[in-house]
Amino acid sequence: MTTNAILLVMDMMNDLVHPDGMGASTYVVQCRERGVYANTVRAIDRARAAGMMVGYVRVGFSPSYAECPPKSPVFSKARDNKVFTLGTWGTEVFQDFAPKDGDPDIVKHRVSPFYATKLEPLLRAQGIGRLILTGVSTNGVVSAAVREGHDRDYACVVLEDCCAGATTEEHEFALAGLRRYAAITTSADFET
Repeated sequence: MTTNAILLVMDMMNDLVHPDGMGASTYVVQCRERGVYANTVRAIDRARAAGMMVGYVRVGFSPSYAECPPKSPVFSKARDNKVFTLGTWGTEVFQDFAPKDGDPDIVKHRVSPFYATKLEPLLRAQGIGRLILTGVSTNGVVSAAVREGHDRDYACVVLEDCCAGATTEEHEFALAGLRRYAAITTSADFET
């Protein structure tokens, strides 16, 4: 690793961004309209070319859904809908962004990539001080990563063209709220 930054590709998994996944009518539409697929590939390529670590954050639950909060408005229906089951096609990273051997895989059971995960120990051990953030949803995992990253003293950068909400309004509203805590840029313009 030649930089003190990591590019985090968050929740870009088949259940959410594959045309055959449950997000086909929301996230897939937004990702296509905004060019998120091609922009994320560009961001990953740029990060790797600069020697930057690329990490993957995935939401998922064991087949028993023991970690799934039954009262969560976000996750309570996961078991009923058979989504976010670890070890299945749905929680694999979308093929266009597939990890390489050795890329960190951070599994989370809540919206935040920091909550009860190995993310912060990884960042501290690798001397990482800057988070380059991509993924779905802008108002979910991206927003949580920015706010928690900021409060943990990381410099946060959001690649807005590599993010999407379930709707355009969700995405834009989230970005408006994040500008106080993070630099907002694009896949073509972020500093590697």
